[in-house]
Amino acid sequence: MESEYRLRGGRQADVAAVANVLAARGDEVSEALVFAASGGIGAGYILFEFAREVDATLVVAFRNQWQYPRAWLESTLDRLGLKAEIHTTGGKRGAAKRLSAALKDNEPVIVLPDQQSLGYRHLPEKLNGHGGHFVVAYGEEDGKVLVDDRNLKPLTVDRAKFDAARARVGSYKNLLFSIEPGPIEDLEKAVHAGLTDCAQRLSGTSNSFALPTWDRWAKSMTDERGPKGWPTVFATRRGLVGTLLTVWEGVTTAGTSGGHSRDLFADSLAEAGTLLDNEALAEQAEPWRAIATQWDELAEAAFPKHVTEFGWMRDLTATVSNGVRGGDEGVEAAAEAGAELWRVRAHYDAEIPFTDEQVNGILTDLGSRLREIHAAEVTAVKDLTEVL
Repeated sequence: MESEYRLRGGRQADVAAVANVLAARGDEVSEALVFAASGGIGAGYILFEFAREVDATLVVAFRNQWQYPRAWLESTLDRLGLKAEIHTTGGKRGAAKRLSAALKDNEPVIVLPDQQSLGYRHLPEKLNGHGGHFVVAYGEEDGKVLVDDRNLKPLTVDRAKFDAARARVGSYKNLLFSIEPGPIEDLEKAVHAGLTDCAQRLSGTSNSFALPTWDRWAKSMTDERGPKGWPTVFATRRGLVGTLLTVWEGVTTAGTSGGHSRDLFADSLAEAGTLLDNEALAEQAEPWRAIATQWDELAEAAFPKHVTEFGWMRDLTATVSNGVRGGDEGVEAAAEAGAELWRVRAHYDAEIPFTDEQVNGILTDLGSRLREIHAAEVTAVKDLTEVL
């Protein structure tokens, strides 16, 4: 039976998954208000180095509780007054049986598969098991799962591949959320609680999961002594181009999760101000729109389009993203672009298209921009706290 689920797209991957399932239930709540109720924005920066790998792995994150996806989704649904059946199992049969039951009835469920294993973003094997974001599974046709990953046309994944992707990451193996019938109890309360949680978490002292992480990142750009300083990590320049591309992908909507989300957060504050009849809250949107522009400018500085090699890789990344949005119709174009992107990326990771002087200028500039963003967000969070 053909599914009646409607593809609506979305901006932030995890939030869109929730908003789109709610819409399928008949709860027309904007993505911006769901984002507010979920806790809004977060902050995260970690640079990993593994002995078995040649290159460093950079993680930048912009969603509340980004490091705890299950806890984030549970708290979001709890604030909205919604109950969910939560399934997780190490058993292949049990996981497949529960998913099959939902898909047979065309019940949209939220799952957390490994993005590389899903295949449609055409990521290299070295990223297998690195995880991903929430997506919606809403039906099964001819042995393929219908997936909502903000695509605007039908996107399918072979059932066996989909099952394997759900089971790939041990910390949330086969995790599945099925939202039970029932109304959103008090949207105003949920939005206020989510924004309060956002401000409290960002005001924390963690230099990995709160605003101090931006200051730590800024310092690392020119730190020549610390083991995590970029001049040390990229002393040979190997892997630097790919890491700068990761910065650009993570900050912009070209990446897999939705970018810095500061513009979406601004929309959340504007809508929340109207919902809560709080004009001062709505006015907090403007500082965050300015901060969104700062992040956009940082992304451009990290990976400027006017550099021929960078423009090439950006265009290839955009082709992959557009291919995903185009569903199965975009698979071929996305596959070709993905293969070329990672070939070109590997080439320039080994052969840097910059002089040492140019590299030092980029790192110094990024450090300066990050310090300015950190200061702006500290002020904006303080102001937000005062009007909540």
